[in-house]
Amino acid sequence: MSISTPAGDSSRQTAPPAAKKATAGAGRPPAARGGTRGSGGSGGRPVNKGGKPGGGGRPRKPVTPVKVSQGRSWGPIALFTAVGVIAAAIIGYGVYAVTVGPQTWQEKAEGISGISDFRKTDPTLVDTRSHKSGSIQYAQLPPVAGDHNVSWQNCMGDVYDAQIANENAVHSLEHGAVWVTYRPDLPKDQVDTLASKIQGQEYTMMSPFPGLDKAISLQAWGYQLKVDNAGDSRIDEFIRALRVNASQEPGVGCSGGVTATGTTPRELQQQGQ
Repeated sequence: MSISTPAGDSSRQTAPPAAKKATAGAGRPPAARGGTRGSGGSGGRPVNKGGKPGGGGRPRKPVTPVKVSQGRSWGPIALFTAVGVIAAAIIGYGVYAVTVGPQTWQEKAEGISGISDFRKTDPTLVDTRSHKSGSIQYAQLPPVAGDHNVSWQNCMGDVYDAQIANENAVHSLEHGAVWVTYRPDLPKDQVDTLASKIQGQEYTMMSPFPGLDKAISLQAWGYQLKVDNAGDSRIDEFIRALRVNASQEPGVGCSGGVTATGTTPRELQQQGQ
């Protein structure tokens, strides 16, 4: 026998499954229900709008690291630059030495502007160097080579204040001396400048010489250079290139020669002529 339930009595009707599920969490705290709306199911942790933990309204922008400038270190740069310059100089010199090589004294002499090289223009004169007595006539004045007196003029950096004999001077040139001559009217300050280049320097000598067509004339065996001023840098170039190098009797010194002045050769002086 079945018992019927009146249609208006809903208290005794069985709730649908969906309704049971909706009321399953009734009476429990929000935390126990698995979070409230907006919790995102994260177990109670606050979530920002971007869906990431941490709370807040807007998502955080990544922080850009701040670079701290410590300045440029110039010490190592300067050191490397200096090393590079030195290395380049060494390499450059090595290339020059291999391809060009050092200059010979003849090449240095040829490089002097205005120099006269009688070794090329008059080789017979340069090869003539016998000892002769008495006065000798020379094609060049002051003479640069040729026959000469048996005695040489002392050429140990001697500065003579009067003219000396050509015959004795040429013998000094044969030994490798450089003979500096100047007009007697050359100003004293220029004479002093010339003397400073000669004094104390072996294989050099200096004396006045009347009638020069230039203020100063320099002689070495087979070479001559004429200039207008004692400050001319070619004077030093001439002395450096030709002193000793132009010698026709290597190893023969300049000491022990004639120290007297005058245009008369040594043996004629001794004879009173």
